[in-house]
Amino acid sequence: MTSVAIRQHASTPDHLAMAGQPLRVLFLCTHNSARSVLAEALLNHIGAGRFQAYSAGSHPGTQPNPLALQVLQRAGISTEGLHSKSWDAFGGPDAPHMDLVITVCDNAAGEVCPWWPGQPATAHWGYADPSAVQGTEEQRREAFRQTLLAIKRRLELLAALPPEKLARTMLQDSAQALANQ
Repeated sequence: MTSVAIRQHASTPDHLAMAGQPLRVLFLCTHNSARSVLAEALLNHIGAGRFQAYSAGSHPGTQPNPLALQVLQRAGISTEGLHSKSWDAFGGPDAPHMDLVITVCDNAAGEVCPWWPGQPATAHWGYADPSAVQGTEEQRREAFRQTLLAIKRRLELLAALPPEKLARTMLQDSAQALANQ
């Protein structure tokens, strides 16, 4: 996937968001330990039942980065149930149906992604890897906090979209437009 690669969702009704069904969003990153975990927890926190967020990785680590969990907890966001998992869990026929798949790191964006049941809309929202920051514990924690704030800005815009902007016919355009925010 590239920043301009968006596929229209084929099986979601046009008025999914207006029908009271949560929009299911999958965030992908290589290790599923930092950016994708931050995005999953944050969207579930601010999504007010309109969204159900998940995260996964192409080569997941054994657990989320402890600094990611610390930053979420300090922001008052639940970390319950967060764990690193493979994107294979979301590519099979028994996987939860996704409406939108967003890559949040350049490595995952450049990889060949599995086939997603229902052909969800896709977008790439790139963020620098806070795990790569060198320095003191506080400097590294600040990198995670800044990444959380950057993700929060886009997710608040997504969550504020009116239902018609989240309908199948508009979802691809809405997700791509937010990549430039």
